[in-house]
Amino acid sequence: MTAEKVEHTEDGRYIIVKGRRWRATDPGLAEDVKERLVHHLMAARRAVAAARDDEAARKAARARVQLAKTGLGERGTAWWDLTLAERRGRADDCLRRLEAD
Repeated sequence: MTAEKVEHTEDGRYIIVKGRRWRATDPGLAEDVKERLVHHLMAARRAVAAARDDEAARKAARARVQLAKTGLGERGTAWWDLTLAERRGRADDCLRRLEAD
């Protein structure tokens, strides 16, 4: 399997994947924070797939996906509308909540 080339919009706020526009990850996040959030995101996505017949588990896993994507700046208030301190605070808060489970 080959990775798709990810194209960014000129302003860097969005990526284009298969012709569809998605909000880009916050470029202001520390690399270690970003890596940990992505790790949680991938684990949560695997949990969604594994919980196929368990509605409660699937709902909990989807909530973790949402939390990880919010921490990455891909959901919630757009990262470019927040100060760097607010963006990093949001990422840290989401990470703390993900790691508390």
